[in-house]
Amino acid sequence: MNCSPKYIIAIFSILLSSCATKAPVKNAELPKKLDEEIVVSSELRQKAINAAREAEEDHDSSAIIGSSVIEKPHEHNKKTYFLYGAEHLGLENYYFDIPVVYNKAVKKWMDYFLNRGRGFFERYGARAGRYAPILGSILEEHGLPRDLIFLAMAESGFQTKAKSWARAVGPWQFMPYTGKRFGLHIDWYVDERRDPIKATIAASRYLTKLFEEFGSWELAAASYNAGEGKMGRAIRRYKTENFWRISKGRYLKSETKNYVPKIMALAIIGKNLKTFGFEDIDFHEPLDFQEVEVGPATDLFKVAKEIDVEFEEIQRLNPEILRWFTPPVGNYRLRLPVGNKRVFASCCDGSPEKLLATNFMSYTVKGRRSNLKDVARKFKIKDKKVLSWLNNISEGKSLARGQKILLPFKEGQNVKANMYADLYERPRKTVRMRRAWNKRIKRALRRGRKIASPSYYKVRKGDSLWTVSRRTGTSLDTLIVSNYHILKSRRIRAGDTLAVK
Repeated sequence: MNCSPKYIIAIFSILLSSCATKAPVKNAELPKKLDEEIVVSSELRQKAINAAREAEEDHDSSAIIGSSVIEKPHEHNKKTYFLYGAEHLGLENYYFDIPVVYNKAVKKWMDYFLNRGRGFFERYGARAGRYAPILGSILEEHGLPRDLIFLAMAESGFQTKAKSWARAVGPWQFMPYTGKRFGLHIDWYVDERRDPIKATIAASRYLTKLFEEFGSWELAAASYNAGEGKMGRAIRRYKTENFWRISKGRYLKSETKNYVPKIMALAIIGKNLKTFGFEDIDFHEPLDFQEVEVGPATDLFKVAKEIDVEFEEIQRLNPEILRWFTPPVGNYRLRLPVGNKRVFASCCDGSPEKLLATNFMSYTVKGRRSNLKDVARKFKIKDKKVLSWLNNISEGKSLARGQKILLPFKEGQNVKANMYADLYERPRKTVRMRRAWNKRIKRALRRGRKIASPSYYKVRKGDSLWTVSRRTGTSLDTLIVSNYHILKSRRIRAGDTLAVK
């Protein structure tokens, strides 16, 4: 790279001072938040960490750490529920602070986790040692049942970096819209859905709202999966607020129908580990850390080197930071391994320029008519303001051929490294197929003509649009346009009647 570190530091100083006074960009498409942005107080943080330590000390290996401990059901601080119909199992714990039943659907999931999915449960349980105590403590702090940790267990197996095909992220698997709606910050630099503390606070807000709206934990959990709108329509359609009756209908997807019994199965096994032979789970150490305040655009590799810890440990404690440096505007509360706060103070406190990210990749502009939007598109940087900030150039300004443009990737790294996986990930096959199908339909609507006086063809088993087109001599575009009333929502099926020439 041709730019010297001194030059880049000067650029950062100018940019950071200008960014601090810049008015936020308005975006009408951003969802309206129900709650203010989440700020984790040091008191709540310390309370959660202390709860994790105490849970580990008191743990007797009979239940997942962090779940409710109900020794005297009638004196418990929350409503308790007895598991009827499972007396023959000889469980250690029959009481929960969420309703749990033992029926055919729940038994199916128990059989899965006790047999084919046993390895999954062991891994989920091991990770629970690290995260479940803090999750349970925060839920309780918000007046919610601790056994709702099994909802997070069902969602992600307590993985902070878990990501679904539908773009749900984190231990509570928030979609972008819902995460922002309940106070989580998501941008190119950070994704607070991956922070176990902040995400649990957001989940507590959401679950509180759902329970207030539906009045039962079964419906609240089902709504968490399907959405409150879908659940409300299901209640009106079947004229009942009983989840099990609703689940017998065809309106809810099988994923939602399985969701509630899966949570209950995890809760039954998770609170009776010895009964089901899981007493030897090697629980991870509970989450613990110290915090320091660092300046904007702090290089995490430099931090790791200065305090002599692995970079991966900094990542593990700060899973919400997506890149190799902290956000470029404002100071950041960075988590460090316990015992390193004093080391950081002696080496780096009061010297933000020492840790400033400077070794950025650069790109040489090749075309004559190019701007930052073109460069952002080339490197799949969806937030074009990133390049504008880094280079102190407006998005639309023309770039000269041969001009050097700084990129937000670390010099020497592959742009397709795991740190940038979110930029280059491919959608799963079904999503790609659906997109290709929709694209084909749109092209046909532009090029095809509807048949004025059609004859009709009844679709047989094994037919596709292509085979019907060849068999009837009808062009594919004409076939799609003439049968758009069917194809706009699904592909053809045996028994469909298609208009053909």
